[in-house]
Amino acid sequence: MRTPSRRALLGAGIAVAGSGLLPAGATRASGSVRTGTHDTTPAHDKNGMDLSHGPGDDTPPGYVTPDGPEVAEAERKRGSGPVRSAALTAAETELDLGGHTVRTWAYDGRLPGREIRVTAGDRLALTLANHLPQSTTLHWHGLAVRNDMDGVPGLTQRALRPGAAFDYHFSITEPGTHWVHPHSGTQLDRGLYAPLIVDDPKEPLSYDREWIVMIDDWLDGVDGSEPEAVLAELSGGRVSGGMGHDDMNMGGDGGRKGTAGTSTGPSRMLTGARSRLLGGDAGDVDHPFHLINGRSTKDPETFRARPGDRIRIRFINAGADTAYRVALGGHRMTVTHTDGWPVEHTETDALLLGMAERYDVLVTAGDGVFPLTALAEGKKRSALAVLRTGGGEAPGEFARPRELRGEVLTADRLRAAESVRLSSRRPDRTLEMTATGTMRKWDWAINSKPYTSSQRYPVEAGERVRIRFRNHTRMWHPMHLHGHTFALPDDGPRKDTLSLLPGRSLNVDFDADNPGLWMVHCHNVYHSESGMMTVVGYRKK
Repeated sequence: MRTPSRRALLGAGIAVAGSGLLPAGATRASGSVRTGTHDTTPAHDKNGMDLSHGPGDDTPPGYVTPDGPEVAEAERKRGSGPVRSAALTAAETELDLGGHTVRTWAYDGRLPGREIRVTAGDRLALTLANHLPQSTTLHWHGLAVRNDMDGVPGLTQRALRPGAAFDYHFSITEPGTHWVHPHSGTQLDRGLYAPLIVDDPKEPLSYDREWIVMIDDWLDGVDGSEPEAVLAELSGGRVSGGMGHDDMNMGGDGGRKGTAGTSTGPSRMLTGARSRLLGGDAGDVDHPFHLINGRSTKDPETFRARPGDRIRIRFINAGADTAYRVALGGHRMTVTHTDGWPVEHTETDALLLGMAERYDVLVTAGDGVFPLTALAEGKKRSALAVLRTGGGEAPGEFARPRELRGEVLTADRLRAAESVRLSSRRPDRTLEMTATGTMRKWDWAINSKPYTSSQRYPVEAGERVRIRFRNHTRMWHPMHLHGHTFALPDDGPRKDTLSLLPGRSLNVDFDADNPGLWMVHCHNVYHSESGMMTVVGYRKK
């Protein structure tokens, strides 16, 4: 039987009715549906919303707007169950990463932020208070929310300036493992992330314990490093940030660093990181730490269980530039879900998670002490946690279980559970999206057009839409679609994020059932912030 709370990792979640308290000193901006008329107010309104560039400002005529009646009607059809209230405060804070203290930004002074937990059919009401020195928003990664709650500044909402607060509210219809993070500049490469778990009221799985494992690459506050300076170094100063938007490596240092230091710290440019699984170049950035649930390998988190316990692990890659090869020493894993959606159960030794991907697995705990290792693919560093069910010495910080060299599962090996497969249907429309750009010019884009909020790839409600992704670059890109899930070919899994390897192409299909303006972008934050983003827009009927 499952434990009643299923919150063995992060303690009580914040999804408790009545917990949405607004911190003192913050002003609130309502997330209620607006009229859709053009806003001509000054740069900031009295509620603290940044009005200099807002949703609809650059919308070409004939498209659904984030606050339009089509969006409100789609939300009405989702229904409205019990309201679960919560609050997050984004602020500067000091964090202990396990032997190393940094000054950074986080939610409520924690890393990861507190678990947000609701049940499918609930309505979430969450207040985000911004105590940062920059404007911010909150994106609900993997959720098909109403468009004006999606959290993309300048496209679906106005940026939330320092000292202000915003009330997000929307219905949630599908269960799954998801997470929240900003969609403002390079803020994702700080400590601003938290797990979001949507429970299934008819949960078919049986397990004794549940863990949430958030894996992250870290540089903020280490020897003066900060993400904005890293982006400036990588781009040679051509990108200022904040657009609004193989061979197994087993130990040792990362690839060769660049020679030019950033404005506030040492060089973080990474060269020589290679991975056969990723098709070549494994990443751009030399993150000095890799974390599991905010802890470094010197002081890892210890999960405790009893021999024979059946454990559900929800893996989330919250990294900015790193894919992770994950294995639990002495155990095989049974994959049950990816990106929140059920799949035909598949056993494996290890998983490969691109940035923003999620996998749920089941394991039966052995007797002893075991390393849970997340190898930074191609970068010769790792993150670590420990499973302890009995006595024995804990594994060292450089533990590399043999399962890392065994069978490594990627999404293309999975099939969607029959209950969530898309119906057989020819696409009504095909969108061609080619990843372009080079490290030398740092001109990452989609179809050679760097992002502007006025871009539109048109679709119409009710269509079956195919995106034909191509990669004409020499790097891999984790491509993410907001507001929808797509299906991989041949009854492949339902996902919202996929790893697009160099020189490859892949067709994915989704049903256009959530009107609005939706981002498509690379989830390498340094690629997206240099321009590898665009917008799918619903046409008005």
